[in-house]
Amino acid sequence: MKQEKMICILGPTACGKTKYAVELARRTGGEIISADSRQVYRGMDIGTGKDLSDYGEIPYHLIDIADAGTKYDICRYQKDFAAAFGDITSRGRLPILCGGSGLYIEAVTRGYSLPDVPADQALRAELEKHSDEELIAKLASLKTLHNKTDYDTRQRLIRALEIAIYQSEHPQEDIFHTEDGKAFQIPRFAEGEVKFIGLSVSREVRNARIDARLDARLKEGMVEEVRGLLDNGIPPENLLYYGLEYKFVTRYVLGEISYDYMREHLAIAIHQFAKRQMTWFRGMERRGIHIDWVEVRV
Repeated sequence: MKQEKMICILGPTACGKTKYAVELARRTGGEIISADSRQVYRGMDIGTGKDLSDYGEIPYHLIDIADAGTKYDICRYQKDFAAAFGDITSRGRLPILCGGSGLYIEAVTRGYSLPDVPADQALRAELEKHSDEELIAKLASLKTLHNKTDYDTRQRLIRALEIAIYQSEHPQEDIFHTEDGKAFQIPRFAEGEVKFIGLSVSREVRNARIDARLDARLKEGMVEEVRGLLDNGIPPENLLYYGLEYKFVTRYVLGEISYDYMREHLAIAIHQFAKRQMTWFRGMERRGIHIDWVEVRV
């Protein structure tokens, strides 16, 4: 069995991942890399549940690295993860990946190739001159067509070709550079080099925790946080894009829904989100990832 290069703590929202990861980091001399798609944003603290006080003396990475109101994508996350992973391991420390964003976790532990391909308007105009059949044939010459999702609409077909042509002209590189010129490499993990630990909690306990945490965050000032973001010039549609807390609280601040409606339907939405997270993690297991599940004590 290969030596573990990283430990990944995963689980649905409100299951106690951060505290578990912090305790593990203290025992192993590790540092935590966040795998949360919204904790990357500065100023979005209460709604994303950063709970920075829980980390204590433990170093953490990939939190507060993007401006609120911007759209941080998974390609950027892969590169930021690679830089953080390289920094931690270069100092002889153990990286501990912790979060509930299953896509982010798989993207960095399974080596997914997610090309950040810019739009090429000239190429699109040229492709528009050809029939769907000609474009599909061209796409098939550049990549294996596993299913029809790449060309179920003409717009998708042209974008798929745009990506395939770009990749053929720009082979995927594993070497990237930080702003200060420092080079780092995208890590590739073999089987057994990442230990996955999942935190399991019953649906009833999970929902009760979600409700209690939501009420606590509302008391801590989650509404005021959203109001402050809007006052600082962040367009409402940008906050709505982030979903869950920011979607419902923004609508309340704008006067579109009542406080009681906001609280009730936000709780339901978070319950549903936690269920989707568990569905994703079960899918990871079906895709060949072994997860050691740990029952969380109440």
